[in-house]
Amino acid sequence: MPSITKPIVPLLDLPRNAVGLTVRDYEGTMSTLCAGCGHDSITASLVQALWELDLQPHMIAKLSGIGCSSKTTAYFAGTAHGFNSVHGRMAAIATGAAAANRDLLYVGVSGDGDSLSIGLGQLMHAMRRNVRLMYIIENNGVYGLTKGQFSASADVGALLKGGQKNLYAPIDPVQVGLAIGATFLARSFSGDKQQLVPVLKAAAMHRGFALVDVLSPCVTFNDHEGSTKSYRYMREHEVQATEADFIPHRTAVTASIPVDGVQTVAMHDGSELHFRNVPADYDPTDRVSVMHYLQERRDAGEVVTGILYVDEDAPNLHELGNTTETPLVKVPYEALCPGSRALAAVQRQWT
Repeated sequence: MPSITKPIVPLLDLPRNAVGLTVRDYEGTMSTLCAGCGHDSITASLVQALWELDLQPHMIAKLSGIGCSSKTTAYFAGTAHGFNSVHGRMAAIATGAAAANRDLLYVGVSGDGDSLSIGLGQLMHAMRRNVRLMYIIENNGVYGLTKGQFSASADVGALLKGGQKNLYAPIDPVQVGLAIGATFLARSFSGDKQQLVPVLKAAAMHRGFALVDVLSPCVTFNDHEGSTKSYRYMREHEVQATEADFIPHRTAVTASIPVDGVQTVAMHDGSELHFRNVPADYDPTDRVSVMHYLQERRDAGEVVTGILYVDEDAPNLHELGNTTETPLVKVPYEALCPGSRALAAVQRQWT
């Protein structure tokens, strides 16, 4: 079923962000996903996050692959740039686009089938190159578009609706990212908008590759008893490793957060945030300790959520390649392609 345009309903007094836009300006077409799909909850969080970040929609580029998840890009930021790639190849397309135009925010939306099976190699190379890309995996443990077979993220012992049991160990994208050198890794739950919105905002502002693995129950094929990707399972097994919030780059707000208890801090817009110290033994900048902690919690049957690892000092794709500050799409053709004489002059330097 094709996407349909949302009807224009006059709404008075909608708040506007710093660039004069309402939250409706960050919406897209009507969703054609199943009613109750976790992916639509992710879309709602994306819309909210982009609005709160005061981003101009035309400075956003959306990319996707194949699957239910890849329909999400039609449902937010309707006036942004968009590209729907072939199965598993979104990360490579995003790498090329980011190399050509560093000024855009790239938002890639994929699924566990699209990313962890046919697209795993593409995903890993985007991680190691530290492409500036917010890469969202809408993770439901099944191939929803092709009637619910197990995906590569399905847990051992998980059951399909028909009773079939998964026998293969799952691929955990966060653990893959830790092993290969990713610089921003987070996990959240589609049903927890309070956490997901600030996680997405932090991912969007990260200066390199930001992976957000979002557990997103498939209400049609994977929300039953025995599923480890269902709403009920997530509610019962979620453990928040960090209290997520996001503060943009403005005049510093300072406060002393006590070891025990909650500290209330007033923000620039007049709102109040309530801060609590995370456990003393959790360090989201220590790659090895994060790996051990996640494995320990996984063995205990828990799903750890929050911003799990971050490294803001690692060089990104453009710094590694020493590229020009001017986006390549804005460099004059004569400078990009100076002709055969200039090429011959360069070659003579090496003879």
